[in-house]
Amino acid sequence: MKLPKEPNIPGQINIVPLIDVVFTLLTFFILSSLFLTNAEGLPVNLPKANTGQQSKSPEKITVTISSEGQVSVNRQPTTFDNLTEEIRSLVGNQQDVLVVINADEKANMGLAVTVMDKVRNIPGTKLAIATQKP
Repeated sequence: MKLPKEPNIPGQINIVPLIDVVFTLLTFFILSSLFLTNAEGLPVNLPKANTGQQSKSPEKITVTISSEGQVSVNRQPTTFDNLTEEIRSLVGNQQDVLVVINADEKANMGLAVTVMDKVRNIPGTKLAIATQKP
């Protein structure tokens, strides 16, 4: 018995599932990269500066001053009276700890100067002010 001859159909690759997988991976990488940013301080509008430099200090304490005048240390709210004690407890016996001031551009300049003065009185700290490029 002779079998009928089948037509020679060229092989095909269905790329629709491949496109779905590629877009799923792309979405995953985009969303995961949004969470990789290092959020050290509270969200404030930083002033702009062309001459800003990035610090390379391993130990860092972030002091945030909001536009309403609220102060926080490493995202924990505090008062001006307790600011020195909190920073001293975080510094401990370490030397060259960088204290970064994240002050909103609409914050009272007197508050920022008061915070800087309190930080300068703590031994073992260096002071930096956070800015962003225009």
